Amino acid sequence: MDCVRIQSSLCHRKSWKYDVFLSFRGETRFNFTDHLFAALHRHGILAFRNDTKLKKGGPISAGLLEAIEGSQVLIVVFSMNYASSTWCLQELANIADCIQETGQCVLPVFYDVSPSEVRKQSGNYDSAFKEHEERFKDDAEMMEQLPR
Repeated sequence: MDCVRIQSSLCHRKSWKYDVFLSFRGETRFNFTDHLFAALHRHGILAFRNDTKLKKGGPISAGLLEAIEGSQVLIVVFSMNYASSTWCLQELANIADCIQETGQCVLPVFYDVSPSEVRKQSGNYDSAFKEHEERFKDDAEMMEQLPR
């Protein structure tokens, strides 16, 4: 979907709180994600990105879940270390739920990682999932939340 079609579809807001929700790993915050956020803003697109300090390994906040559910388009910036963050994976699991429940549009962006590495969960993604499995092997609830 090109930018013109996205922008024109966003002009017809229904009950969406945000046009776009950005899911990203902090490593992209001060380069790619900042530029993307600014470009969306310049084009009149209301985007949400979490700028607060996140408690490592903690549960995803209710406010963040509301922002995911209240956004028409969900952009996931897959980067080299995206899968190493339990927070990002919890966001991704919630995004997957939203796709099935509400039909929200998801746009994946592959930043310094190949789509096949993400899809096949190889390389850094394989390593990250193995680390999560080891770390949360005694936490069935957390393991259930992690997409695999």
